[in-house]
Amino acid sequence: MMSYIIGGIVAVVLGVVGFFVGMSYRRKSDSAVIGSAKDEAKRILGDAMKTAETKKKELLVEAKDEVLRLRQENDRELRERRSDIQRQEHRIQQKEENLDKKIDNLEAKEEKLVLRAKEIDEKLEECERIKKSQMDLLERISGFTTEQAKSHLLSMLDGELNHEKATKIREYEQQIKEESDKMAREIVGQAIQRCAADHSSEMTVSVVPLPNDEMKGRIIGREGRNIRTLETAIGVDLIIDDTPEAITVSCFDPVRREIARITLEKLILDGRIHPARIEEMVAKATAEVEATIKQEGERAMIDAGVHNLHPELIRLLGKLHYRTSYGQNVLNHSMEVCYLSGLIASEMGADVTLAKRAGLLHDIGKALDHEQEGSHIQLGVEAARRCKESQAVIHAIHAHHGDVEAKTVIACIVQAADAISAARPGARRENIENYIKRLEKLEEIANSFNGVENSFAIQAGREIRIVVKPEVVSDDQMVLIAHDIAQRIENELEYPGQIKVNLIRENRAVDYAK
Repeated sequence: MMSYIIGGIVAVVLGVVGFFVGMSYRRKSDSAVIGSAKDEAKRILGDAMKTAETKKKELLVEAKDEVLRLRQENDRELRERRSDIQRQEHRIQQKEENLDKKIDNLEAKEEKLVLRAKEIDEKLEECERIKKSQMDLLERISGFTTEQAKSHLLSMLDGELNHEKATKIREYEQQIKEESDKMAREIVGQAIQRCAADHSSEMTVSVVPLPNDEMKGRIIGREGRNIRTLETAIGVDLIIDDTPEAITVSCFDPVRREIARITLEKLILDGRIHPARIEEMVAKATAEVEATIKQEGERAMIDAGVHNLHPELIRLLGKLHYRTSYGQNVLNHSMEVCYLSGLIASEMGADVTLAKRAGLLHDIGKALDHEQEGSHIQLGVEAARRCKESQAVIHAIHAHHGDVEAKTVIACIVQAADAISAARPGARRENIENYIKRLEKLEEIANSFNGVENSFAIQAGREIRIVVKPEVVSDDQMVLIAHDIAQRIENELEYPGQIKVNLIRENRAVDYAK
């Protein structure tokens, strides 16, 4: 055991000795390395100092060279700027010289212009003197003053303008005729040909035949009570005169006249004529007429091919069965206008159904004009509007006599069909007094124009022939006067169809051989 301990101590001692020996050796080697490093550092520092000195000298040389170069460049730039300034000064000097020359030239021109203006003023004064002398000479030669010459020129110009206007009107009318006459004739001709209708003139009075003259006394009754009851209950006038076996019923309302006629026929057949029986028969006749009105309205609607009419319009159509205008039955006239409107619309490619509807209803107001105030056109428009008719139909009713301007094709078609139906020969008869008044009014309108010598309404008022004074009215003015007369006739007169305005101007030269 001790040997182990001694061996361990020996080992430890040996280890410590070895450590110190190693440390001593290492210290000596490190000192040698440090010494060599210091020597190397001194050498490197010396080399660096030498290199720095060399570099410093080189940089000083380069700096001197750069300064010299910059100085040379500045000198060169300064010389260039001086040269530019000298050139600009030279140019400015030249411009000033040029401006001085231009100012001198402008002053010279201004002096010339002043002289020229004086010369022009003198020439203008001379021209005015010459003009005045020439005008005085012209006035002496022509015998006209300045105002007279102006009025003469204006009158000549007015004549030329009248000629131009007349020429334009002729050209326009000729163009319209060439384009529309042929087509209008064909359409109207075909429509009339395809719508052949009979005409019968109807009176505003009804004649009731009696079996004998004794019946007149029974109808009159004791102290006239029967006839008074009849007239009061129905609202008609019974005319009992010397006409054998007949009583005339007169009334402006055709429905009441028809009721009176039926009542009288029933009373005559029954034989019992007294106030109570009269009132009973009046009630029966009224119901019978109302039923006939409804039937006639429905028949007209079916025959015309117009559907979905308001019941009030159907009843008004039926009342037209008893209404006449210038002796023409208004329901038959409305049916004919309906057919003509449909035919014309089909030829023109318009709405046939709408045209027939407007044609059938165009005179619907005539069923109301005996009961309400207003023209048949106003009453018809109100009735159609009240029954919710279309705006096109209402406008056609409103425009068919020209109360308003026709703005649709349907309205124009109804106007034409109404004129065709009313103007056909035999369709209407006219009161002789109204006929004479219309002829006199035609001649009065024509004679009111300046230059008209005389006028004559001929061909039953279908033509007005006017003789003008040739020394007052020229050929060109005739066209304008004819146009103006036609416009006044359209505005002031109501007439079926059309009226021809025919102007005649004649110059005659008469001499005698002796």
